[in-house]
Amino acid sequence: MGKKIPFYEEVKDKVRCRICPHNCLIDEDKFGICGVRTLESKVPIAINYGEVTSMGVDPIEKKPLYHFKPSKDILSIGSFGCNMTCSFCQNYEISQGKPQTQYINVEKLIGIIPTIENNIGVAFTYNEPFMWYEYIYDAAKGIKESNTDTSVVVVTNGYINEEPLKKLLPYVDAMNIDLKGYTNRYYNNICGAKLEPVLETIKRCSEYCHVEITTLLVSEENDSLEESRQIAEFIASVDENIPLHLSRYFPRYKMENEATKIEKITEAQNEAKKYLKHVYVGNVQGVDNNTYCDNCNELLIERNGYSTNVFIKDNKCPKCGKEINIIL
Repeated sequence: MGKKIPFYEEVKDKVRCRICPHNCLIDEDKFGICGVRTLESKVPIAINYGEVTSMGVDPIEKKPLYHFKPSKDILSIGSFGCNMTCSFCQNYEISQGKPQTQYINVEKLIGIIPTIENNIGVAFTYNEPFMWYEYIYDAAKGIKESNTDTSVVVVTNGYINEEPLKKLLPYVDAMNIDLKGYTNRYYNNICGAKLEPVLETIKRCSEYCHVEITTLLVSEENDSLEESRQIAEFIASVDENIPLHLSRYFPRYKMENEATKIEKITEAQNEAKKYLKHVYVGNVQGVDNNTYCDNCNELLIERNGYSTNVFIKDNKCPKCGKEINIIL
């Protein structure tokens, strides 16, 4: 379904989209980089409004969010389209293509949420949610107007302009933002984007909602100890309590580099812990991904895969009373 783009400017007989930093100049029946915004009869529209390609119920830890509503489930939905072209994309079928969809209007989505047991709300994920901006804004606003206790989560690459982001943020409770690397070389060559807008998104979002960061460490690309240190230092400059997830890469899509060595992930985790209170490892079996008090080392949340036991009743350590960045 088509929906008019809310942020754009007219440039002669074309339109410049202002949703993301690409600021694509869109011509009649031609698409921007995201593959979903075009010009039809001189009206700029997004063609994926309400069009759902994937929907399921996931543990919140799968987003990954470890410090937001631990042990709960969340309805997860996505559409198609993305404003990055990552060579290692895990969901390239929907990010770079246009698969079969099911139309779900905002009212129907709001009605589904409370019917799911142990469900805290909805997560916009799978493809790039900001390229579904028109729908997720209406849905997030509608969800909060219907029930302020329903959680809205966005799992994103963080590549969005300031104005649309600030309009959406009042209706968002938590975000997991990909910080894919810490060089423009990596962002340009591997992801088809730039680093700085993502850093700005992280700074802005940390002022409005709960934020966690994920970095996929790709062998021979962004897995150096120096880059992991730079990532951790940047996050700490925003807030040392922001959890960082360092995930292991496996060959996928157009990327054929060998899987990241586990010892590289461990070294990166140890380096990041010099700057951040909570650093976790993803896509590696058998590692300790429990949450401990950073003051007394008391076990607060125990995780075995997606099985989670919570030993904290509020956001304070039950042993020493230290305040922890956890939303229960």
